[in-house]
This record gives sequence, C-alpha cells and structure tokens, in this order.
Amino acid sequence: MNVTQVYLIRHGEPDYATIDGQGLRGAAADSAPLTPDGVRQAEELADLLSGIGATYLVSSPFTRALQFAAIVGHRLALGVRVDHELRDWLPDHSGSWRGMADVQAARAEFEAYGGEWPDADGEGCRKRSWEPLSKVRARAETALDRHAAGTDGPVLAITHATVIRALTGQTGTAHGQHEYYRYAPAV
Repeated sequence: MNVTQVYLIRHGEPDYATIDGQGLRGAAADSAPLTPDGVRQAEELADLLSGIGATYLVSSPFTRALQFAAIVGHRLALGVRVDHELRDWLPDHSGSWRGMADVQAARAEFEAYGGEWPDADGEGCRKRSWEPLSKVRARAETALDRHAAGTDGPVLAITHATVIRALTGQTGTAHGQHEYYRYAPAV
C-alpha cells in the first residue's frame, strides 16, 4: 500500500466585508481575498513547511485559497495546481446563498445533524440543501487520488476547514494552519 504525506492546509483569514457589502450570491460570494493577516499567515506557513521537501501543491479554486497557494507556491518554488473537488463545503446546492448570514444558518443546521442528512425514517427526512460531510469526504478523496499519484514527495493541499474535517475528523483548524494526513488511496 502506497501512503502519501499530505499537509491539509486551511487558507488564511479571508476579507468578507467587501464581498458581503456587494450582495453577491452563491459562489460569487466566495470570491473574498485574504486580509493582510491572511497574507502574513501564508508567508509564515511557507517558512514553516520549507524544510519538508514538498514536491506538489494543489489548491481549492476559491479566491482565498488560490491567493494563499500562490504565496506559498512562490516561496517554495512550487507550481500551483487547482482542483475543483477541494472547494469549500456548499451551504446550498442551488447556489442562492447570500453572504455570511445565510452560510451561518446552513452551518447551524449542518452541525445540528452532525454533518449528515437525517435518515429517511427519522424526523425531517427531506434532503437538505447543504452538502453532507460524507460527500465532502468523497470528493476530497477523489482529488487526493489524482494528486497523490503525481508525486513521490509530500503534497501540500490548500483547502477549507470542512474539507479538513471531512478527511481527518479534526475540527477547528485555524486559518493558515495545517493538519498532517497520511493518505492511502482506496485499492
């Protein structure tokens, strides 16, 4: 069994103030750049991980992750690959959420149900609009299958807190921090 060292990295602190003020909906609301602190977090993380010998960097397509990945990639002389499957958790599959208030409401229901849609036999058996944790895990594993196969060294994956949680069970990974993950592809 081939095991790849993966550093699952949460992007730096995003600046949602400008985006929320524009009333953008859905994925357009996810175009927030990093704050100056988020930029600093990327620089510090690149310095911290400079000695691990990373050979591959892949990022979520969301602006905050791409900006973070560009900084890390530049400092470590790594090209940045983008994988849509490493995107953030979707609070609404219709793409109609508007700003942080809608995301927080969906997150509250997600947490109330432990991250999974209720069973068909249970209370509230309808499917929810938010993405269940099991689907986040499945798509993230699909991405890691593709990218771990492309390198023999450690992989840096710039992504989001819920993706990290889906893969590792770790909650509360702070902006600009990482979780070490030993990834073994399904046979």
